[in-house]
Amino acid sequence: MFNDIGALELLTLGVLAVLVFGPDKLPKLIQDVTRTIRKIREFSDSAKEDIRTELGPQFKDFEFEDLNPKTFVRKQLMDGNDDLGLKEIRESFDLRKELSDVTDAVNGRTPAPDSADSAANGSAAAPATATSPSLTKTGDTTPDLLKKTPQQAQPERPPFDADAT
Repeated sequence: MFNDIGALELLTLGVLAVLVFGPDKLPKLIQDVTRTIRKIREFSDSAKEDIRTELGPQFKDFEFEDLNPKTFVRKQLMDGNDDLGLKEIRESFDLRKELSDVTDAVNGRTPAPDSADSAANGSAAAPATATSPSLTKTGDTTPDLLKKTPQQAQPERPPFDADAT
């Protein structure tokens, strides 16, 4: 609750409290506030215990923090059982490799083969050649998206009529 209050903010609050309430009334006010907070905590703890006893023994490990939607989702998704396969997806995605592949494609370089791919094929990793800037394979009929296509002549536009709009 108060995790984001820094030392400067606490000092400012202390100075404001001294100025507003005065040094004579401040110790009594602090005692009253702490007593009130203690009573609220006791009331909250007793209400939680009453709810737990009323729910019965099957809810003995029930936590009220689980009622918060963020906590509930985090607990269900990040629990030990991975029914959705999120762990496999997280481990299979390598952001640095993806970024290097994209930068190689943008710069027109051929991506270096992975050691895992070359080991699977049974061949040694060959150095990338700089003579072939195209990323398409030979005999592949897909167009090279990195090359600019020639612009076709634009048909003449009709004159602009301000009254028609």
